[in-house]
Amino acid sequence: MVHKKNISILSALIALFILSTSVHAHPYVEPIFSNPTPFIAVALVAFAPFVVLLILNRRASRSLSNLRMSEKWLKSTVEGSGDTLWDWNIQSGEIIRINDKYALNEAKCEHFIPNASRIHPQDIPLVEKQLKLHFAEKTAFFEASYRLKDNLNQYHWVLDKGKVISKDDNLNPLRMTGTVRDINHLKSTEERLNLFAKCVESLTDAIAIYDHNFKLVDLNPSYLRIFGGKRTQYLNSEFQLPGYDSRFIRQIKSALKETEHWQEELKIYNQQGLMLPIEVTIDEIKNSHGHITNYVVVFSDLTERKKAESQLHNLSNRDRITGLPNRNLFFTNLKKLSQQGTHHALLVFDLDNFKKINDSLGHQLGDSLLSKLAMRLNKLCRQQDTFYRLGGDEFALVMSGTNDIHTITKVAKQFLAAIATPFKMANHELVITSSVGIVLFPEDGKTPEILLKNADTAMYHAKQKGNHYLFFNDSMNEQAVKRLQIENLMRFGLKEDHFVVYYQPKMDIRTGKLVGMEALVRFSTPKKGIISPGVFIPIAEETGQIIEIGEVVLDKACKDVKRWVDKGLFNGRVAVNLSAKQFSLPDLTARIDIILQKNQLPSYFLELEITEGTVMDDPQEAISIMRSLSSRGIHLAMDDFGTGYSSLAYLKQFPLNTLKVDKAFIDDMGSERGRNMVDSIVTIAHNLDLHVVAEGVEEEEQLALLKQLDCQTLQGYYYSKPLSSEEFERFLESETEHKPNLQLVN
Repeated sequence: MVHKKNISILSALIALFILSTSVHAHPYVEPIFSNPTPFIAVALVAFAPFVVLLILNRRASRSLSNLRMSEKWLKSTVEGSGDTLWDWNIQSGEIIRINDKYALNEAKCEHFIPNASRIHPQDIPLVEKQLKLHFAEKTAFFEASYRLKDNLNQYHWVLDKGKVISKDDNLNPLRMTGTVRDINHLKSTEERLNLFAKCVESLTDAIAIYDHNFKLVDLNPSYLRIFGGKRTQYLNSEFQLPGYDSRFIRQIKSALKETEHWQEELKIYNQQGLMLPIEVTIDEIKNSHGHITNYVVVFSDLTERKKAESQLHNLSNRDRITGLPNRNLFFTNLKKLSQQGTHHALLVFDLDNFKKINDSLGHQLGDSLLSKLAMRLNKLCRQQDTFYRLGGDEFALVMSGTNDIHTITKVAKQFLAAIATPFKMANHELVITSSVGIVLFPEDGKTPEILLKNADTAMYHAKQKGNHYLFFNDSMNEQAVKRLQIENLMRFGLKEDHFVVYYQPKMDIRTGKLVGMEALVRFSTPKKGIISPGVFIPIAEETGQIIEIGEVVLDKACKDVKRWVDKGLFNGRVAVNLSAKQFSLPDLTARIDIILQKNQLPSYFLELEITEGTVMDDPQEAISIMRSLSSRGIHLAMDDFGTGYSSLAYLKQFPLNTLKVDKAFIDDMGSERGRNMVDSIVTIAHNLDLHVVAEGVEEEEQLALLKQLDCQTLQGYYYSKPLSSEEFERFLESETEHKPNLQLVN
């Protein structure tokens, strides 16, 4: 650098030179020197180096200033771009960086790859490969996308670009410069786009993308799978739908202008020429200015869905066993038929005693029987008629377009005859019967629900005649209404405790002493008064309410007996009727145990009466249940013996204690045949070591005959009518006063 003093001298000399030349040149001023030329020459020679140095110094100053401005501008530009600028001295390994946002701390490159410690290990091979390719001059630029760790140890996707800018004489790279740009957000977008692209390609729906003029731009593989061909043959083609003309295409385009969306299920030919059910959906794609850029068309093949819908329809509307339309389809079709206003008839029937076949031979054989029956009856139907299985063993036939009585009764008779024809199955010859209820539309009802209800009512009455058919009438409806009222009264009566227990004494026929009593249920309603057991019990058995009623009777009887036993008024047994539905309960013995324990009544004070029909439905199962009850010390009596289909072979196996002679036989004792019948029953009981009770004894003559036949116990109006709990307690108190020793029947 030139010293300031030298610069001052140089400046003075230059000024002197200028002055001298100026004075000499002025025509009116005398020259200071008469001959200045030698002086100037000497001065210029002496100070020439200083002049050159001054000029060079000023030029260097200006260059340095410009360099600093350029550097400042470059740094601002790099910082504004967000990129990291790097300069790599390949031989020394030194790296210079500008705007180093990743806080890269490697002063020198210890690895072939600069800053390798911060590059994701999985990406190093790629970076190394790209560098080698560039050093070998196989690429004009080095370029690689990789994951780079920042100062927070978080990886970012970056784009690293560079170029070798100097080489040695052997063409080995000496220096390389470039930039690193954060592309994390671009990579996320790229990954999303790749994901969407893969999703579109893997979709089973065919997708075609058109430009704003409906020229095909792109499509996915599913499009080719459905419509065949190659992708190239479709590109830039006009939008079309196989099997539809240009007029329909124009309608679609017109609709899109109004709604921006179009969707419809069409029948379109595929590449094999098969017509497929395809749902076509078209949507507009608009840019940020609201201008249409593309149309996306989606073709959804509905073939499998239609098959599934058909299968689902069959599952929900067809009976699995018989293949007949089921109850659901019955109501749907009958409703449609009723809306047409034409005449039609409904025949409803079920199979008598089908449960016995199921229980004795198994449900598999029962299902097979239903299937064969359906095939047999379906052949008898007219072409316009429909045969349904409503559930269980209940079927229905809808005869459309007729209310002709002759035609309807002819079909009903054919059905009954076909049902009664024996079925040969699994080495069994099965004979079943049925009863048919018939209603007419619109005479007997205008809705499917009313028609079915009235048909069921008619069938119920037909069953009373057996293997018969009946048309519905008003009197049946009245009876059905009464039946429904009884059901509702029983439901309310159970809730409000309207069922009470009466007791009818059992007397020893020789001594006249009380040996026990039978508990009889009475239904006392606030408004209707006492309802006869003959009215409500059959209905309760059909509806299943008899189970709850039976438990109420058993509970109340045990409670009363416990009280009387504790008072010393009673030492016999109370007999409680057990219905068929109760007897078939899987937890029957547990239920009885709970009631006995609740009332703290020993089991030997209880006797259960079971009818013949109940135990003969399944004798082996009945024996098992009866033995379970007997093992608890509960006495068992067979009620109404001789009125059913008794089997002496089973009777001797039943663990019974008592045999009850039905009132019908007692009433018939006035005839010799009647007396012989009672004599036979008593003899059978004695031979089986069973106690005998005669029911319904009302007259002195009956008492005398029973004594002769060696009957042990009787009950009936001869001694007492059924008494309420209060009345029976007074009866016990009266008996205790006159006969203090009550005997216990073994």
